[in-house]
Amino acid sequence: MRTTEGCGPVPDSPREAAVIWRNRALRLLDHVPLPIAVCEFGGRILIVNRAMAVEFGRLPGQLHNRRILEFFTLRDTGTLEALTEAVRLHRRSQYPARVSWTSADGRERHGEMTVDLVGDTPEQTPSLLLSLRAAQPAAAAPAPGPQVEVSPVEARILAAAARGDTTAQIAREIGVTPDGVNYHLARLTRRWRVPNRTALVARAYATGVLAPGAWPPRPADRR
Repeated sequence: MRTTEGCGPVPDSPREAAVIWRNRALRLLDHVPLPIAVCEFGGRILIVNRAMAVEFGRLPGQLHNRRILEFFTLRDTGTLEALTEAVRLHRRSQYPARVSWTSADGRERHGEMTVDLVGDTPEQTPSLLLSLRAAQPAAAAPAPGPQVEVSPVEARILAAAARGDTTAQIAREIGVTPDGVNYHLARLTRRWRVPNRTALVARAYATGVLAPGAWPPRPADRR
């Protein structure tokens, strides 16, 4: 290896040049966020970038010379046959394949592997350029809100308030005094930290105390 002023190292042989360009390619691939691997046609891994190695909690060098199908399970059974036929016919194209794998944290993941057949000449047995796109995990269901406990009397009072009944009307329907109605409403207002009767009714629907879509309003079935 020799150097020239202002030009950096100059390789003395084609082999040295190949090593230099390979190292440059590896540095470039390590900055690509998409998981990428280059394999022999038989599946032996030649190069992986950092993003691919991270999927399995490893360093890139730890995957070198391993078989790609040690890490991935093909879900499209016709992919290998399609690749073999492409090589026989000297085709160069992309072949998508559904795959699954176990990530570093032990979860089973799914995605699509795009396989490119690459080579210097059509007659040469190609290498496989693999790029992985992981499927997004399904969104987790929102955590259920806190259970709201109300007595049967309170639920009936809220239903009557939702109908627009006055305190006196509610008292006659429930069979308590107007002061008793006000006591329950004031207690619910403090418990739910709302400012007035309208907000109480809204909170009762939001928390499932009152049956949604029912008219006249009634308590929900809370069995």
